[in-house]
Amino acid sequence: MIADTTDTPAGADAVVVRPARCPDDAPALADAILRNRAHMRPWEPHRPEEFYTAEAQVRRLEEPGTRHVVAVEGDRVVGGARLSGTVLGPFRTTSLGYWVDPAVGGRGVATRMVAECRRIAVEELGLHRIEASTILDNTASQRVLAKSGFERIGTAPRYLHIDGAWRDHHLFQLILHDNPPPLR
Repeated sequence: MIADTTDTPAGADAVVVRPARCPDDAPALADAILRNRAHMRPWEPHRPEEFYTAEAQVRRLEEPGTRHVVAVEGDRVVGGARLSGTVLGPFRTTSLGYWVDPAVGGRGVATRMVAECRRIAVEELGLHRIEASTILDNTASQRVLAKSGFERIGTAPRYLHIDGAWRDHHLFQLILHDNPPPLR
């Protein structure tokens, strides 16, 4: 199930990338999100305290139209990715978001999570496109997207309300194939 391991830096094999399991992963996911709260603050919207509980993470994992991937090292979640806002019909697209614990940063974990999300989008959801966005100065995330084959398609002013303000974002897309499957 681990994807994109051909050029994985040393030490990354201790991190397993896989689809999230609900409700089993919810407590470890809540712990990881709380543990990384300060680190993720510049890239996240303000969250209510309840967001950092296992119960809230169960609800997130069960949201219709979403798929979650986790990166696990031992018994700790050290990263997460989410496909959300999935639209079928003629659009066949989804939005990608992800984060990585700084303790495993630079080890290819984000790239592997994006690869697993791509696999899910193609093999399980039959999608045509994945979109992603980054705050302008989030160069680490932009490198992950570029390495994963995403192309920058523009910049959106005041795109998302992040860390207490409307922030400009670079927009990216990955076209998955040119021959879409029959519409469901």
